[in-house]
Amino acid sequence: MQSILLWLTPLFPALSALLVGVIKPLEGGKKLHLTVAAAMAVNFALCVGLLFVGDLEVTLFSLGESLPVVLRSDLTARLFLLLCGGMWLNSGVFSFGYLPHEGHERRYFVFYLLTISAINAICLSATLVTMYLFFELMTLLSVALVLHNMSKEAVAAGIKYLLYSIAGAMMGLFGIFVFSGQLLSPLFAAGGTLAGEAGPLVLWATLLTVIGFATKAGMFPMHGWLPTAHPIAPAPASAVLSGVITKMGVLCVVRVVFFTVGASNLQGSWVQTVLLTLSLITVFMGSMMAFKTNGFKKRLAYSTVSQVSYILFGLFLMTPQAFVGAVEHMYFHSVMKNLLFLCAGAVILKTGYTQVSQLRGIGKRMPVTLWCFTIASLGLVGVPPLAGFVSKWDLAQGALSSGAAVFSWLGPVVLLISALLTAGYLVPISIDGFFPGHAHGEQPEELPRCEAGPVMLVPLIVLAVLTVLMGVCPGLLSGAAQTLAAALM
Repeated sequence: MQSILLWLTPLFPALSALLVGVIKPLEGGKKLHLTVAAAMAVNFALCVGLLFVGDLEVTLFSLGESLPVVLRSDLTARLFLLLCGGMWLNSGVFSFGYLPHEGHERRYFVFYLLTISAINAICLSATLVTMYLFFELMTLLSVALVLHNMSKEAVAAGIKYLLYSIAGAMMGLFGIFVFSGQLLSPLFAAGGTLAGEAGPLVLWATLLTVIGFATKAGMFPMHGWLPTAHPIAPAPASAVLSGVITKMGVLCVVRVVFFTVGASNLQGSWVQTVLLTLSLITVFMGSMMAFKTNGFKKRLAYSTVSQVSYILFGLFLMTPQAFVGAVEHMYFHSVMKNLLFLCAGAVILKTGYTQVSQLRGIGKRMPVTLWCFTIASLGLVGVPPLAGFVSKWDLAQGALSSGAAVFSWLGPVVLLISALLTAGYLVPISIDGFFPGHAHGEQPEELPRCEAGPVMLVPLIVLAVLTVLMGVCPGLLSGAAQTLAAALM
């Protein structure tokens, strides 16, 4: 009976998408919104339900004797599912207020529900082949979210996103080919399933596979799609691209490093050195590009490039405390970056401002929105007691105690510089927004209030409250991450 829950988690959103797509009265308006809201609420309830039933496993079908397509709800799957379901619901509710001005709501929500269906399946994947199949499916479905307004720029951004994603997936597929003949079992297992030590071919395959799947996470040198696709997509789509879909790249890296090859086979190797180097380059480069960029959403997109590589850096250190910091930052970044993109969407919708230089005084017109933006910004910088402080502390401590040669001190230095740059490209938006100032003798221009409606403000407030609560009470998440780290290392 409990296995039905495992089937329903990826299947229900897909069936809901079919319902939304074929029933004619659901072309727009309240009926469409209520149907989609109910579907996303049930999807989140299914994700929560799996927390209480423990490890389940079901084989969907087999592509061959050694290629089963299997779903399993282990602790890793449950942690990612809870995050994805919650963020997808929140951004979906925001969409009800944002999308009417974009048009084609029904088409958007069909692909929105289909994408979360594929994401649920990735989270629950128990083999490399299963993960790869649904990873590719997620890419094809999520392209529609980037292409939504069908402008020339959107089409170009969608093509770029697709090409980068396919190139990354092909690198991952090469690794799957290499690994398939050298595993004790096709099923993921804590600590890895590699038969014997990793030889040169396996090490090269691991490097290419991790870089390939980390394309979705925006890691250098495969990051180019992200600052192009995020700004052109509708704001709620940008939010889940940054807050959720990038985390599917992180999940695939976790599955390859800790459940297939095994951290013990990579610790101290040249592969670990290369991956740590690439992650720190990405952290610094993303922060610098965000600091230099005037486009509002593009600045947030470059910030995502940087911040997601905080997570990858923690994973590549392959020590328990760094792993815990990586899991914490995965959650915290998802909440805070979803909030930042949704705030940007509210501002763009109500004012038409798309450049940071246009936002002076916006706090007088949209105070609730800018307060939420400020809370997320301070959390992303790492100001205590907000969420980002906890994860960055564990990442820095994990690096210092890792014994990873130069990276034990270089990592915390780069993270600190990145935090300062993050303050430099986010905090001035709030300062100028609330305290615009004016020339001596000049009367400040009084512009009318234009705060977003309740259906858009409630998701912002929920995420802002979560940013505070998770920083003050990180115990549950930290405990789950420590349990997982102990099993893997």
